[in-house]
Amino acid sequence: MATAFPRRGPRRWGCPAAPAQRGTLAVEAAGRLGVVGLYGCRGARPAARSLSWRGGLGRGRRQRLFLRLQVRVAAASLRATTCRSIPRPEGNPGASHYLQITPKHSGIVGLQPMGFAPNAPQHAVDRRQEDIPVVIAASEDRLGGAIAAINSIQHNTRSSVIFYLVTLNNTVDHLRSWLNSGSLKSIRYKIVNFDTKLLEGKVKEDPDQGESMKPLTFARFYLPILVPSAKKVIYMDDDVIVQGDILALYNTPLKPGHAAAFSEDCDSASTKVVIRGAGNQYNYIGYLDYKKERIRKLSMKASTCSFNPGVFVANLTEWKQQNITNQLEKWMKLNVEEGLYSRTLAGSITTPPLLIVFYQQHSTIDPLWNVRHLGSSAGKRYSPQFVKAAKLLHWNGHFKPWGRTASYTDVWEKWYIPDPTGKFSLIRRHMEISNIK
Repeated sequence: MATAFPRRGPRRWGCPAAPAQRGTLAVEAAGRLGVVGLYGCRGARPAARSLSWRGGLGRGRRQRLFLRLQVRVAAASLRATTCRSIPRPEGNPGASHYLQITPKHSGIVGLQPMGFAPNAPQHAVDRRQEDIPVVIAASEDRLGGAIAAINSIQHNTRSSVIFYLVTLNNTVDHLRSWLNSGSLKSIRYKIVNFDTKLLEGKVKEDPDQGESMKPLTFARFYLPILVPSAKKVIYMDDDVIVQGDILALYNTPLKPGHAAAFSEDCDSASTKVVIRGAGNQYNYIGYLDYKKERIRKLSMKASTCSFNPGVFVANLTEWKQQNITNQLEKWMKLNVEEGLYSRTLAGSITTPPLLIVFYQQHSTIDPLWNVRHLGSSAGKRYSPQFVKAAKLLHWNGHFKPWGRTASYTDVWEKWYIPDPTGKFSLIRRHMEISNIK
């Protein structure tokens, strides 16, 4: 016997052959997706050819064709089974899931969630992005700086960050105990021991160059060794505070063939705000000895703007292909043999090799992602508004924010976490007042 439907048409379809076992047909929800009709009922047989076309839709040809199509689809895909309900998405339907109509093995057409929604909350989308490797050198005497930098990054980004903390054997236990206390317990990190044997024959101890005694300053030269699985990394010194989402820095576009992006000294926000007409302090001649024939043969203009290597983004794929580490080591060795660096204005012996290797072969980062000179007297010339707008503050220079005379130490101290072992402590003047009201 064919199943008949009430006069009022398909709006009141149900399971008349087995009324006691009806399930929820969710006609309303299915109708929005263009799926109208029988979803299968125990004991009921589809009657695609015996429907009564009386009612409101019986006159229009388009309506009849549409209904026939729907019924044929249902008849072809359904067999006598239990009625199944289609649950409505919880919460806001517009921001829950993509919906897809798929045939089941049981013959029931259902709604399946797929992926994430385009209208999902931003933090849910960000979690699907790749991990951001951040490399920080953590020396024992500056460990508080590395901790503050980590804390600021962790609290100002919604992305997944993995910290690669490069240190020496005698600092590992101290660093780990600090990281396992307080608010840093949730961070993801790897402690990497730096092998000082890498520097044998490449660095000469020079009493006038204090950095030659600090092997961790050269860790940035060996990024592919320190982070072997990464294709792209961020390197930063330990005397920084990050005030923006580090994802923006990580997404810095690098031109084809460029292995790194630095902040230009001549064009940076730091230089424009603080110092104008600084002369060769921010040029290549400030770091390299142009009296040496080997330097002159490079045909690099002495007036070329230098860059700051304390914060940079590296494309490790290009770095490996171009053997950047080998090139840097070559110039380190040549300096030991011939003394190629300037002895007047060069403030960092790690900078000259980078200037040579990356001459006119590097991209640039947003100036606000390396606002510098807070560790010198020049930093006092920044306005509080400019400091607040900076994405990354850098206390490069002689005065560190855990010391007495650096600028805006209160901004840095907001992110500092006291050492649970008591080995590291801040040096402060009792009468010191806040720089920002």
